[in-house]
Amino acid sequence: MKHRPIMFVGTGSDVGKSILTTAFCRILKQDGFSPAPFKAQNMSLNSYPTADGREIGRAQAVQAEASGIPCSSDMNPVLLKPSGDTTAQVILHGRPIGNRSAKEYFNGQDRAWLFDEAMSAFDRLASSYDPIVIEGAGSISELNLRDRDIVNMSVALRTQASVFLIADIDRGGVFGSIYGTLELLPPEERRLIRGIFINRFRGDMDLFADGRRILERITGLPVLGVIPYLREIGIDQEDSLTIAKATPERTGALRIAVLLLPHMSNFTDFNVLERHPDIHLYYAAKPDDLDAADILILPGSKNTIADLLYLRRSGMASALLGRHAEGTSVYGICGGYQMMGLSVHDPHHVEGDISSIPGLALLPVTTELTTEKRTEQVQFRFREGDALCKGYEIHMGVSVTERPSALCRIGDPGQEGRDDGYFISSRLWGTYIHGIFDNEPVIDWLLKEHSAKRSARTDDPAAYREKQYDRLADHVRKNTDMESFYGTLCPAP
Repeated sequence: MKHRPIMFVGTGSDVGKSILTTAFCRILKQDGFSPAPFKAQNMSLNSYPTADGREIGRAQAVQAEASGIPCSSDMNPVLLKPSGDTTAQVILHGRPIGNRSAKEYFNGQDRAWLFDEAMSAFDRLASSYDPIVIEGAGSISELNLRDRDIVNMSVALRTQASVFLIADIDRGGVFGSIYGTLELLPPEERRLIRGIFINRFRGDMDLFADGRRILERITGLPVLGVIPYLREIGIDQEDSLTIAKATPERTGALRIAVLLLPHMSNFTDFNVLERHPDIHLYYAAKPDDLDAADILILPGSKNTIADLLYLRRSGMASALLGRHAEGTSVYGICGGYQMMGLSVHDPHHVEGDISSIPGLALLPVTTELTTEKRTEQVQFRFREGDALCKGYEIHMGVSVTERPSALCRIGDPGQEGRDDGYFISSRLWGTYIHGIFDNEPVIDWLLKEHSAKRSARTDDPAAYREKQYDRLADHVRKNTDMESFYGTLCPAP
């Protein structure tokens, strides 16, 4: 017998919807269910390719992994990837369908069609998994967007989900945000709310006992969980809102600076490096930040041309070139690799009005942006190594050279394969492969070339993530009224 879907919504953005959805995907898996995540519409520059070469938000890929199942485009049928302050690429069922301004997207006549497409994806998931764990977006009380909603309470009404409202107490104003959110809901939506979660609590839990009772009295809803702030959880986050924060210095470590770009994408490329005991990785926001680095990395970008202009305008390009001339290593990933070449051409105006722009001229490659996007999980060999590594490609562009010098060889064992990237020396190279630094042979090579150290053995990234999902699930389970929660998992109507 199928169960009612579960849905986590918020009083605002960044209150913890993604992480609690991940937690309950793992809890349900642990308890013998077959859950699958779903988010009708996501806006993120952090994406991931499915096994069949489609693109979804990274958060839904993480939630699928926590559920113990392969990710699919049905888990995130509509993905918006911002390419400017007011424009985004629209991806439907894992394939790009064009760029839209915010006004065009939210005021367009295709909202009902997009909602129907999203719900067809939900129905396919629901035919194979039980229950579906749905994540909302932003706040559910944005009155000006209610008639155009395809991700929040419209989904709850269509699926008749058991809905849980999440508020972030660390921000302050938790009583007003919860009460106001609920009061702004029409009766047919309000009746679907089954409970409240307070996230990111700090301090003595007993001191909030009165607050919990007050919330239950004024809302008429149970507070099912008060989740304490969990430090240093190693789970990929939804977006790069907090990556600019300072990271603690590791004495004697290899210093790696990732240039902080306005349209930086797939920042999870650096998660393993951040955790490594022999590496101090930080994000550089101004030219002076590059001075202390042993390695500079140009990361992926959703708008290569705009970010290349930013590097020049901000003085970061000049500082990077100066540091490289003094011997500092420079590496590029995806859009960063494109920037390192001789030029970037955009004849189809994929990224904007600029047709061509000179690159940083560090690598002898020329890039043309294309209308077709490559989204693919790949296996590869790094340099002349025998070890098989894993990563993925997500890019719209082809880089060519008259003097090939590949960094990697992509292909499964027994396949002919293809070349990737460009290698000049151990101090200068670029690649299209995201996740390249998740592989121990690459990190070993990096440390050997720069410090003659051997990598300290750490968990395999997949094994490490499994431990983190279990740690998160245990933390949330311990601080949730699980009996009441499971009471909402009544059979679907």
